[in-house]
Amino acid sequence: MPECSCLGIKYATKKVCFLIGFFYFIFFAGYSQNQAVADSLEAIYLSGNYNDNDKLKMLFEIESNQADTEKSLAYSLKLIEAAKVLDSVKYIIIGYLGKGTALRLKGDLSKALESYFEAARIASEEEEGSSLGQANFAIADVYSIMGNHDNAIKYYQNAIKILQKEKDSINLATALTNAGDDYFNNGKLDSALIYFEDSDKIFRKINYPIGTAYNKGNIGMVYAEQGEDDRAEVNINEAITILEELQDYYPISVFLTYMSDIYLRKNNWSRAISYAQRSLDLAQRYGLKEQISESNLKLSELYDHVGNYKKSNSYYKNHIAYRDSVTNLREMEQMADVRTNFEVAQKQSEVDLLEKESEIQLLKDKRQKTVIYVSIIVLILVFFLAMGLYRRNIFIKKTKNIIEEEKNRSDKLLLNILPEETAIELKQRGKVQAKKFESVSIMFTDFKGFTHYADNLAPEKLVETVDYYFSKFDEIIEKYGLEKIKTIGDSYMCAGGLPYPSQDHATKTVLAALEMIEFVNLAKTLNPENRIRFDVRIGINTGPVVAGVVGTKKFAYDIWGDAVNIASRMESNSQPGKINVTENTFTLIKDSFDCEMRGEIEVKNKGMMNMYFVSKIED
Repeated sequence: MPECSCLGIKYATKKVCFLIGFFYFIFFAGYSQNQAVADSLEAIYLSGNYNDNDKLKMLFEIESNQADTEKSLAYSLKLIEAAKVLDSVKYIIIGYLGKGTALRLKGDLSKALESYFEAARIASEEEEGSSLGQANFAIADVYSIMGNHDNAIKYYQNAIKILQKEKDSINLATALTNAGDDYFNNGKLDSALIYFEDSDKIFRKINYPIGTAYNKGNIGMVYAEQGEDDRAEVNINEAITILEELQDYYPISVFLTYMSDIYLRKNNWSRAISYAQRSLDLAQRYGLKEQISESNLKLSELYDHVGNYKKSNSYYKNHIAYRDSVTNLREMEQMADVRTNFEVAQKQSEVDLLEKESEIQLLKDKRQKTVIYVSIIVLILVFFLAMGLYRRNIFIKKTKNIIEEEKNRSDKLLLNILPEETAIELKQRGKVQAKKFESVSIMFTDFKGFTHYADNLAPEKLVETVDYYFSKFDEIIEKYGLEKIKTIGDSYMCAGGLPYPSQDHATKTVLAALEMIEFVNLAKTLNPENRIRFDVRIGINTGPVVAGVVGTKKFAYDIWGDAVNIASRMESNSQPGKINVTENTFTLIKDSFDCEMRGEIEVKNKGMMNMYFVSKIED
């Protein structure tokens, strides 16, 4: 039966579950599915004519108002991606809930569960109580569809407890309705009605039309199961009227099959067929696989009753095709049991026949029968031996795969610490020979005012801010083939031209520095969470260095030489938003970049040195 928010529609007599949901839409009060709204917003989104600050809400509105499950899934994925870029936990959770609902309506229950569990994990980590409650009853709904009553009730109770604590009226009412639905599907009508009544009180109190509509439909289907057709028809028609206004078609499709049942009991075949056909048309229009299957089955039954066996058979074939595409585990187990019982019965018949024949020819074929028995025993032994070898082979393969995965994991971790060439040498020889490089470009970066903020900022926020910048710096230097050496506080050190010497290392180092400046400037304009942002100083020098690995337990790849010290001085003599380079570096890049000569500047422990600001790539 239909429910609000992850609403499950279930036919107790058919043991088939259907799922309707809009649980995550209640982040915005008064939601109702509206395809016209979705189409209008989609046109704006595709045109690109919108404010970036409105992007997440727009994607949510498009996805949540979609009647087409394929489009709903596509926009939920876009929402997740955009929310991760903007670091919006609320919309990441909404996106995963929306993705799960779309997958569930498409009949892909295992992937739907994965998406719901991911939403629950994030909500739990971020202590988003209301979202955690929604994710719990979404998970419960999927278990309910699968026929796993124990797991379904467990997660419903979890959701109800959380939502009561959060005072989240809409989702609490929804969870109560869903739990009542599961009790209904398991034949516990009294328990179901208690949950429906509790839910209905909440929906009416907060004047929530779609919740009221689903409850009317639920109660109508209870009356239908009890044979009270008139009361059932009144409630279901009222539910359909509300849902048509809200353009929520999935529950309408299900309710129409119940209306068909009511008119079937009244022997009004034409009305019964008309309702069933309307149900199928709606399900096909919006890609609702489970309901397409059930509507085809209902039409098959109706045409069978009126003697039109050709049409009945055609609809039944369609029912089987769609049913098989969304078959749950419980149905598969039941089918397996039926098939096994059939095969056992067949084998037993064959054995009985053989025994009778053996009795007739007992004296003549005694020796032959003995050979047959021995052969059977040998075959059984061979079979068990083969099974044992097969399972042993599978175990060995799994063990090898685990070992290989751990080896790959160790190699990957080592490559995160050392350059590939150095890591290979360390694994092969147990140590690394220091190497001299005649020409290397060394870059240092430093954030202006970082020490002041470090004294006043919470440790976790400080680390989070530094990680935000350094993670992007890692991407940039990887793009230009540079080697990260280390970070010291807010200082970031990298080098070009090692461990593999190259001719253009100075150019690539400057290009990376320009991209870092661009990123730091952009970060100050795109700051939706109002986080601390900095200006960066960068210094670069080119010269000879010695590179090697230090330490015996915690390895560290490092470089030494006067060129390194001078690069550090270039950074400290730079200015916010500027790239300060030495004469050595300028000589190598002057034909490729616009540079501004600063003249000779006093450098600590080095005397006067020529310095240059790099402003941009040469036009």
